Amino acid sequence: MAHLLGTQSLHVSLPDRVLLDDITVGIDEGDRIGVVGRNGDGKSTLLRLLAGLTTPDEGRVTVRGGVRVGVLSQQDEATADTTVRHRVVGDRPEFEWASDPRIRDVLSGLLEGIDLESPLTALSGGQLRRVHLAELLVGDWDVLLLDEPTNHLDVEGISWLAEHLRRRWSRKDGGLVVITHDRWFLDAVCTRMWEVHDGIVEPFEGGYAAYVLQRVERDRQTAAIESKRQNLMRKELAWLRRGAPARTSKPKFRIDAANELIAGEPPVRDSVALTQLATSRLGRDVIDVLDVDAGYGDVTVLRDVTVHIGPADRIGVLGPNGAGKSTLLALITGELEPQAGRVKKGKTVTVRQVTQQLEGLQQHLDSRVSDVVGRYRTTFRSGKDEVTPGQLLERLGFTPAHQKVKVGALSGGQQRRLDLLLTLLDEPNILVLDEPTNDMDTDMLAAMEDLLDTWPGPLLVVSHDRYLLERVTDIQYAVLDGTVRHVPGGVEQYLELRAAQTAAGARPTGIGGAAGSGGAGGAGGAGGAGSGGSGRSPASAPAAGSSAAGASTLSGPESHAAQKELGAVERRMQKLERQTTSLHTKLADHDQSDYVGLAEITAQLREVEGEIEALEERWLELSELLG
Repeated sequence: MAHLLGTQSLHVSLPDRVLLDDITVGIDEGDRIGVVGRNGDGKSTLLRLLAGLTTPDEGRVTVRGGVRVGVLSQQDEATADTTVRHRVVGDRPEFEWASDPRIRDVLSGLLEGIDLESPLTALSGGQLRRVHLAELLVGDWDVLLLDEPTNHLDVEGISWLAEHLRRRWSRKDGGLVVITHDRWFLDAVCTRMWEVHDGIVEPFEGGYAAYVLQRVERDRQTAAIESKRQNLMRKELAWLRRGAPARTSKPKFRIDAANELIAGEPPVRDSVALTQLATSRLGRDVIDVLDVDAGYGDVTVLRDVTVHIGPADRIGVLGPNGAGKSTLLALITGELEPQAGRVKKGKTVTVRQVTQQLEGLQQHLDSRVSDVVGRYRTTFRSGKDEVTPGQLLERLGFTPAHQKVKVGALSGGQQRRLDLLLTLLDEPNILVLDEPTNDMDTDMLAAMEDLLDTWPGPLLVVSHDRYLLERVTDIQYAVLDGTVRHVPGGVEQYLELRAAQTAAGARPTGIGGAAGSGGAGGAGGAGGAGSGGSGRSPASAPAAGSSAAGASTLSGPESHAAQKELGAVERRMQKLERQTTSLHTKLADHDQSDYVGLAEITAQLREVEGEIEALEERWLELSELLG
């Protein structure tokens, strides 16, 4: 594969530390790279260096002649006197851009409901983000660098973007580098991962699930101080392995390696114990929303809503922006009175909500973190255990040094974690989270999910982060067309419903259609937790069954031949994996100034990896044939 862009010995220092040290990485044709790491460890700085937007203290960035690089940064600018149309398609006449299928696809997937003649200054932050992403995607680039592209996108929009990128950046075309905390998106789009930590960039093969497996293997060999993080990642790996079938469709030897790592690892949640504890605290009657109409003034947003919340229900709420998710939350928290029907609450119910505006922190901005936490209580129940606020702070990534910092000086992600902690210390009966993943890196999301696993009460989560919803909730509801309905098939069923709306003409022709088909098609394949992790709705389950039934029609000789080929494929993959390990070692030990030799080894490595990928696809085909 042709080399497109790379770095050589990059070094970037801040006044108090080295951010990036001796970084040498490269992007080849066909690379789809996801970048993860803790907030502040240099992910965005690395992307800006690759884009040529900033210069390193030492080292250099090299771009192959003629390579065009497109960049989406986290900052969105609304230029005065500029319309949406002009920003996205420039001065091109309408017949020209309207006849381009790629531009039509981008406009329908991202700019639904946005008037193309609207000035940029009249748009909301989320709309402006979509416009800038659309502007980038209609361009013709060889390398695309995206910094948090899923911000302000709903589940459907994220699914559309994943499918669009997978179609446009195939295994042989161009290069893609994306920074995002959306782990489902990383698994759906990326074939390689870079972890930025401690001044280095560490590469991993595969998407997020493969990265978790490799990281656990790495962490097992590190010092004892890494044990806490290792256990957390092992827990997440256990969830990944026990989750959706599409996420675990890997060759047998990789599945065996994962099973060995999580042997004896308990389920992420002790559902029976949590249910018993929640029932003892709340009783059996918690909150019942009965035949409710709700809205504001003369406007009715939701109609005929009936939702029952039990003592240990973990509910995820799905829906496009503006559908009425916040209205539903307001009914449950008591902030909004119904226009019709009633909301019945148990006598001991106390509801607390963690909002996007971090309202609970505003009175504490000038206080130190440790002082704020110390005012609440000396112990807190986490599942069956009593822990101190300091221990909770450590679980959420607050070092002793962080605990001495004033709240107003914390980063956005740290403030969000602290707000969650203060809400937990209030010990409410019901916890409501509204977009809790904003500004958090993947490590902190895993830590938050680990903490929520011990929450002994009803949990309601509104989020566009598909991975989070499937990870921490067991039941999903969709807010669609002014109604609230249970979706047993989770996110996949919700996307199917949205696609059906499009097909039925619920929205303008072509707008959002790609999103529905992309999600329903399983771009990445994480299933809905509401159906026990299967990710299949009742409507899709028979189809899977009929496929399995079809597999059993192989004749005896055909079945024998398939079994024989499957064994040969597995043996070949094991041999190639050993060869890959040897080539990685050879590459690391080779003289770094011998560029010709390094290129030859890299070419061998890419060839072996390509063969492994082809064999994996054949392995999956044979496995399906054999049932």
